[in-house]
Order: sequence, then structure tokens, then C-alpha cells
Amino acid sequence: MGKENETSTIDAEVETPESKDKTEIETEEGESSELEQLRAEVASWEDKFLRTHASFENSKRLLAKDKSAAVAYANESFANDILSVVDSFESALATIESTSKEESSEVLLKIKEGLDLTYGQLTKVLEKNGIKAVECEGEFDPQVHQAIMQVDSPDHKTGDIVQVLQKGYTIKERILRPAMVSTSK
Repeated sequence: MGKENETSTIDAEVETPESKDKTEIETEEGESSELEQLRAEVASWEDKFLRTHASFENSKRLLAKDKSAAVAYANESFANDILSVVDSFESALATIESTSKEESSEVLLKIKEGLDLTYGQLTKVLEKNGIKAVECEGEFDPQVHQAIMQVDSPDHKTGDIVQVLQKGYTIKERILRPAMVSTSK
């Protein structure tokens, strides 16, 4: 019986060509199916990437367009505010042109009054938009003043501002234009 047992064991271990082909076919079908799944997943991820990239490019283009529009129209409210001042100046100039020599003294007083009101209106618009005049009292400050000349002045200490030649302005906390001044020697 020892030999019969060995023969049956050997027969059981020997594969037939049919069983070998079935195993390979099943393995190839499994690999093929898995490969198709992986290809489909790659195609899905590629599609998602392309859509996301296109969406990003569209957003980038829209943001650039919005930025250029914001820069172009940043001063729109300031321009609207200043237009009323321009209208007042045009009205004053038209009044000057339409006066005769006999009415000139009375008209000049009214024009001066109108120009004072217009100047007040202009300063309010500037302040509303964060633009303020630079203080020019006392000592020279190179951060906000520009010395154009030096003069002898017994009434002022050395380095003090004697005269303002042109007003300076700040916009919020930044210097828009320094004040041009003369200082004492």
C-alpha cells in the first residue's frame, strides 16, 4: 500500500494542461478587469484635474478683470464729489463774465462770497476722501515739509517755518505732496 499511496499523491499533484489554462485565463481576466478599473479611475482623475484647472484659470481671469476695473474706477466717488465744486467754479466764472463795469464792486463782493463757499465745499470733499492739509506751524519737519529757501528772521528761531509757499497734503497717513516752505537761518 505504500506504493499505491505514493502514486495517488503524485497523481493529485500533477496538473493537467486544461487546469493550467483555466487558472491563467482566470488570472488574466482578473488582471484585465483590474487594469480597466484603474484606467477608468485614471481617466476620472484626469477629467477632474482638467475641470479644476479650467475653473482655476477662469477664476484667475475674472479676478484680473475685476482688479483692473477696481483700479480704473477707484476714484469714482471722489470724482463725483468734486464735480459739484467744479460746477460752482464754472458758475462763478460765468458771473464774472456777465457783469458790467457799473455793477463790478457789488458783483465782486458776491463773487468773493461765492468763491469762499466753493473753497469750503472743496475742503470738505477733500477731507471726506481722506485728504488733509499738512500743518506748517512751528519747526521744520523733513517728513512733511520741503525747504525751498532760507531767510533771516529775527522773529523766528533757527529751523522754524517762516512762510508757506505751497500747501502740502496727506492722503490718509501717506504724504501726497510735501509743503514747500521757507525756513529761518
